[in-house]
Amino acid sequence: MAQSHKGVSARRVAALADVHGNAPALEAVLAELEFAEPDLIVFCGDLTWGSLPRETLDLVRALRISARFVRGNADRAVGTDTESRRGPWITSLHTEEDLAFLAGFEQTVSVDVDGLGPTCFCHGSPRSDEEFVTERTPAERVREFMTSIGERVVVTAHTHVRYDRQVDGIRLLNPGSVGLPYEGEQGAYWALLGPDVELRRTDYDIEAAVEQMRATDDPRVEVIAELMLEPRPREDAIEHAERVEFSG
Repeated sequence: MAQSHKGVSARRVAALADVHGNAPALEAVLAELEFAEPDLIVFCGDLTWGSLPRETLDLVRALRISARFVRGNADRAVGTDTESRRGPWITSLHTEEDLAFLAGFEQTVSVDVDGLGPTCFCHGSPRSDEEFVTERTPAERVREFMTSIGERVVVTAHTHVRYDRQVDGIRLLNPGSVGLPYEGEQGAYWALLGPDVELRRTDYDIEAAVEQMRATDDPRVEVIAELMLEPRPREDAIEHAERVEFSG
């Protein structure tokens, strides 16, 4: 598996978030990266929490591009969630080596990207992997979570909805979700950074992916299948995220 390195600079960076154990979606994006040729991939959290964690880890271990990994809230739950129906099942599909790998993910990752400068990659926000940040997050809250952050470009995840906006001289963006997008349209969503930002979508055989997932004994597979086949509308996801943060 490609090794992570701190304090790196990169000409082009692929930002991949919220794979959620959807190995077919990740495989399709990685095939596209063969042509995009980024210097680095930053995974922005929630890598294996889904129906195909083993297959997802196999793809990551076979990477020929350097990679860094941000910790998401679901990454923290693997090995620690003993209450839900799904937690123990997912944990059982991770070896001790897998659990140690996830435990080594970073809270945030900083990369100096050509054309963008120092860029902070996180999951929820720089201060919390559970904070929802969207295209409608109030500037006041942005200022709050940026208090101790020196970077002027911040890549968030967690909401499964992509965006690209400016707030008080800060460029905020979300690449969207590779494995479970809430965009109202099927596909695998990601972003290519440097020298600007390209929000991208990759097509793949979603029906075949769903059938592969249904062949597992994932206790939540039908919920996931429905969300993949009929993606949640982005406006619904944004409204929910902002309502949760407003209610506090």
